[in-house]
Amino acid sequence: MKSPRTKVEVNGFEAKHYDRLMDVLMLGRYQHFMELVIAAMNIQPGDAVLDLGSGTARNLCIMEKYAGPEGRLVGLDISEEMMQQAEKRCREMPHVTLQYHRIEEPISFENEFDHAFISFVLHGFEDEDKEKIIANVQKALKPGGVFWILDYNEFDLSKKPFFVKYAFTKIECPLAAEFIAMDLRNVLERHGFGDFQEKLFAWDYVRLLGAHKLA
Repeated sequence: MKSPRTKVEVNGFEAKHYDRLMDVLMLGRYQHFMELVIAAMNIQPGDAVLDLGSGTARNLCIMEKYAGPEGRLVGLDISEEMMQQAEKRCREMPHVTLQYHRIEEPISFENEFDHAFISFVLHGFEDEDKEKIIANVQKALKPGGVFWILDYNEFDLSKKPFFVKYAFTKIECPLAAEFIAMDLRNVLERHGFGDFQEKLFAWDYVRLLGAHKLA
């Protein structure tokens, strides 16, 4: 059941115009930003990639440039409006598969992917559902595969400027403020991940965290 505290599920006007809204929000830099993020994931030709909360498939299309036609890309999402846009965007890519599926519910994939990616979605789930998502990814990845989490970094909100405090207390969902205070690496370690790597963006407020499946 969807938590009343979450804002990660996008529907209606926001879903129909999501790409344009992100471009406006990031002053036209969203595409460039995501290209930098995905370049850091070191996706190789032929790799299999799972995108959780794939939305309009804009990020999948960037990943496809690295995985190539011999790769396998799977996107999971639950927004009908965004999935319709994704299907149009990927219709010339038979190696890209889109599935309507809640990412916190059990998945059938097992030891199939070299990479799994989730972008600004994990913070919007209750802790119980975060655990389910991470367990799903651990199951879906091949041994040695990498779970890439692009989301807010960990920091002490009380020590940040007023506008940052305002964003997390008045604009973002309450779960976001909890997320920046949690030890995500510790949670991932409990699920069999390790060998972490990270790259920081946006004055260190955003982090790409890579966690390898150890077994």
